[in-house]
Amino acid sequence: MQFDVQLLLLALAPLFLGCIGWELYYWQRQGRSNIYDWRDSLCNACLALLHQAADKLAWLLVLPLYGWLYQQHRLFTFSASWLSFVGLFLAQDFLYYWFHRASHRIRWLWAAHSVHHSSTRMNFSTAFRQSLMYPLAGMWAFWLPLAWLGFPPQQVVGVVLLNLAFQFFVHTQAIPKLGWLEYVFNTPSIHRSHHARNPCYIDRNYAGVLCIWDRLFGSFVTERDDEPCDYGTVKPVNSFNPLWVSLVEWRDMLREAWQADNWRARLVLLLGAPEQAEAISRAQSPSATGRTPQS
Repeated sequence: MQFDVQLLLLALAPLFLGCIGWELYYWQRQGRSNIYDWRDSLCNACLALLHQAADKLAWLLVLPLYGWLYQQHRLFTFSASWLSFVGLFLAQDFLYYWFHRASHRIRWLWAAHSVHHSSTRMNFSTAFRQSLMYPLAGMWAFWLPLAWLGFPPQQVVGVVLLNLAFQFFVHTQAIPKLGWLEYVFNTPSIHRSHHARNPCYIDRNYAGVLCIWDRLFGSFVTERDDEPCDYGTVKPVNSFNPLWVSLVEWRDMLREAWQADNWRARLVLLLGAPEQAEAISRAQSPSATGRTPQS
């Protein structure tokens, strides 16, 4: 499955670029060409290339671990069928929800994920804005239970890629709410709220493909007509340099942890909830601006 899905993603590349071209044309016709900024879009493209390189290297390194779990310790053996594929899809989407939620609530993970939220624009090119630091943060560890359950590693990689491919299409302001689909699937409206830094939207809507997990676990919020989304992070990055965007939060996190007074404070600054880390950071440096990870 891995090979087939990678071919599918390659075949989808013209569709992705076509969507960006259509969206550019649409907003120009609407007199809102500022939805795109060439510097921001170029930064997104460079971040995508860096992410792809890091992702390929990471899979080469961790696939043997997936293979060991699958070959030596799997709980079940699933036949190759549509039923097992649906089971894998649902299990991976469920785990993606918790990975995504953890990425907003654990600073170590946020240091990587904040890259995706650092743009003040929301358009199809924002979907390409990914972090090369995901492997170091440990994103790959969230899919290990799939191999342990009995899904072949190649299929796990394939479904992860399909999930991310779907998410390209929810990064747009050009598509309104989609009626009953909002009750089941992640949609552009749902994901716009996720990317907003308005207090009413922060840390909500972690869905990958299905928004049922947000509804089940209390993290769902509806995009409000009276509260336009304000995109970006609470602590702005203010840079179009892809390397700076990738590493600035790691620099801040590690510097604050190094300057901490004790090991408990260091652990909170690295692994604690955002509000805990911010409180410690402010206590250490009253003049510091602090930071709160957000959707």
